Amino acid sequence: MAEFTLAPLPYAYEALEPTIDTTTMQIHHDKHHAAYVNNLNAALKDHTDLQNKTIEELLADLSAVPEGIRNAVRNNGGGHYNHTLFWELMTPGGATAPTGDLATAVEAFGGLDALKAAVNDAGVKRFGSGWAWVVTDSSGKLEVISTPNQDTPIMAEYGAKTPILGVDVWEHAYYLKYQNKRPDYLAAWWSVVNWDKVAENYAKK
Repeated sequence: MAEFTLAPLPYAYEALEPTIDTTTMQIHHDKHHAAYVNNLNAALKDHTDLQNKTIEELLADLSAVPEGIRNAVRNNGGGHYNHTLFWELMTPGGATAPTGDLATAVEAFGGLDALKAAVNDAGVKRFGSGWAWVVTDSSGKLEVISTPNQDTPIMAEYGAKTPILGVDVWEHAYYLKYQNKRPDYLAAWWSVVNWDKVAENYAKK
């Protein structure tokens, strides 16, 4: 069977210090993300017709997944997809600022400060666990949304939008360093955002 795998981080565990501490990165990647991958593979092991689908294909059409494993695929597949994107959206010291077409879209949104404020607000107001996202559709207009748990914007119920930036607001992403201060975590997170990768994601719309 074709199995999903956990890719290594694109940087060292300590590379995002002091914004994200080393222990959090180790636990978040090696334990939480690994568990999503393992549980997703377990859910699919008896469904050969699903095993060759990409993670995007599975999540974009959850109605095609048998009801008995649908929640497992939703939660663990979403966790795998979201975290794979999340690691790539960060880089030591951050990387540049929006440029080119992405910069134009950000200005149309109201500017970078307005975009950051909207994402932070969505993250703070997400009750319990979830994500805050910047998404776009084929027109290129940016929108900020939030999803619960490991739901992802590519799911049909969220309009099958393209996520170009997402921040994890599950407590496991920040609690060791920031405790209950989610706003502090969100404010600090922008210092490690890889805008080059965000622009690459935007170009795929």
